[in-house]
Amino acid sequence: MVLDRISSKTFLVIGRVGMDLTPSPVNTRTRDATTMMVAMGGSSANIAAGLSRLGCYAALLTTVSDDAVGWYCLDQLDHYHIDRRHVKAIKGEARTSLAVYETRKDEHQSVIYRNNAADFQMTVADVEAVDFPAFGAMITTGTVFSAEPSRSAAFRAFEMARAAGVAIVFDIDYRPYIWPSPGVAKDVLARAGEMADVIVGNDEEFGFMAGDVTAGLAKARELATSSAAIVVYKQGPGGSITFADRRELRTGIFPVVALKPTGAGDSFLAGFLASLGEGRPVQEAVLRGSACASIVVAKPGCAPAMPFPAELEDFLATHPGVTSV
Repeated sequence: MVLDRISSKTFLVIGRVGMDLTPSPVNTRTRDATTMMVAMGGSSANIAAGLSRLGCYAALLTTVSDDAVGWYCLDQLDHYHIDRRHVKAIKGEARTSLAVYETRKDEHQSVIYRNNAADFQMTVADVEAVDFPAFGAMITTGTVFSAEPSRSAAFRAFEMARAAGVAIVFDIDYRPYIWPSPGVAKDVLARAGEMADVIVGNDEEFGFMAGDVTAGLAKARELATSSAAIVVYKQGPGGSITFADRRELRTGIFPVVALKPTGAGDSFLAGFLASLGEGRPVQEAVLRGSACASIVVAKPGCAPAMPFPAELEDFLATHPGVTSV
């Protein structure tokens, strides 16, 4: 059973770690910045940080550039207590990702530098060096599939995880600018989705996998009946629909005054999986993931904003409640 494997609370997270630069103070535009907050970034590293803060064991599998930015990322993984034995520093022209994003909602700007990204240099050999039976679950985002050799390496990780009885968690995370074409993306992401035990995505991402933006919900239902044990169909302010145990569970969100639109998805997934690992029912796990997302968008930074258990419990105890659906 998928939930039995997740209950070990041991996660292998595959994908990028990078450096985030955020103009300070809050509401400052990048063009007006004189001071920047520096923090660890990258969706996979953010997810791992969220899991670690919530009491799970998280290891990252990726590659970084063997330079000052890559070394910063390695040190930050230590800071967040993320196992980095499978993070390899590589020489050459590839560079660790850099993101500049604003802590503001109005006219928000996020600029991500991904040209010749170091994390796309992850290889099949890097994957085959991992002891998959040591983990209960493996997490990937769609980003790892968008270029070679990372794509082949990620599919090899899916094969090895399945052979070892490791639950496969797939966050679709479709970002058009990193793919060679929409057609390639659709085919690759659909293949990955069919191999996953847990799939998380928003309405547009499922619609993209279906080849029709209006068919996202139908695609989520299809995956829940054909291959995946749990499918979470996120609808932004409209909450989410979770397909599990042949049921459709509708859940609202925790309204907050958001400072920024970034980090919510990473925090949701960390909170959701950590809660499943604690043995909580699926719908409660979704609610706790939603609470984590609300906490993160209301604070500067992504990894630094990930909640500790006490902060999450305090939020749940004091917040008025979720929106109706």
